[in-house]
Amino acid sequence: MKVRLALTGGRNSIWNNTRNVEHGLDNSRQGRQFFRMARTPSTMLPLGTPAPAFCLPDTSRRLVSVTDFADKPALLVMFICNHCPYVKHVRAELAKLAQDYGSRGVGIVAINSNDVVNYPEDSPTNMAAEAKSAGFDFPYLFDESQAVAKAYRAACTPDFFLFDRDRKLVYRGQLDDSRPGNGIPVSGRDLRAALESLLVGKSPAVEQKPSLGCNIKWKAGNEPAY
Repeated sequence: MKVRLALTGGRNSIWNNTRNVEHGLDNSRQGRQFFRMARTPSTMLPLGTPAPAFCLPDTSRRLVSVTDFADKPALLVMFICNHCPYVKHVRAELAKLAQDYGSRGVGIVAINSNDVVNYPEDSPTNMAAEAKSAGFDFPYLFDESQAVAKAYRAACTPDFFLFDRDRKLVYRGQLDDSRPGNGIPVSGRDLRAALESLLVGKSPAVEQKPSLGCNIKWKAGNEPAY
């Protein structure tokens, strides 16, 4: 399934829905939802699954497709967002990992699928600011319909999916064992080990741990069955 978005720039566009954050306001519903965020694990999509297609806008509204990475020996798809404490905890490592492996030819892309009406901190405007602040040198895409997240069975932020040259899934799960507050340093160990195996022509270990993070913020009535 390939998803294309019709982009608009009107006054009520999602791309312009940032006033609550810009003016330092917090709507009470958003505040309540923040503190109810669930610790959600990866669904662990079956290994060997073909990479679902996507065609989504980046922070400059340029459409980026899975086919743009056709010449890459591997493709890493990361579901992240701006506001999640679990993503904030690893944001520096995400930037470093992308620098380390992007330079070795790995295609890397991040996708934000959150409901930005209730979570305006994750809006495209704020995504652009976050990408600049964090030093992300990979495309950061907005999945407004949330169809791409569903196609990947993504459940949490962060959630990682690594595909080989044939675009078959070889790794899904956690970055490493570090979580906010558990005292374990962020290293990217698990994902880096999978990337290293793949780049030397080996299959990553099949014993893989789920990622754990905030649940993807689904629009009302759009929650997936999984």
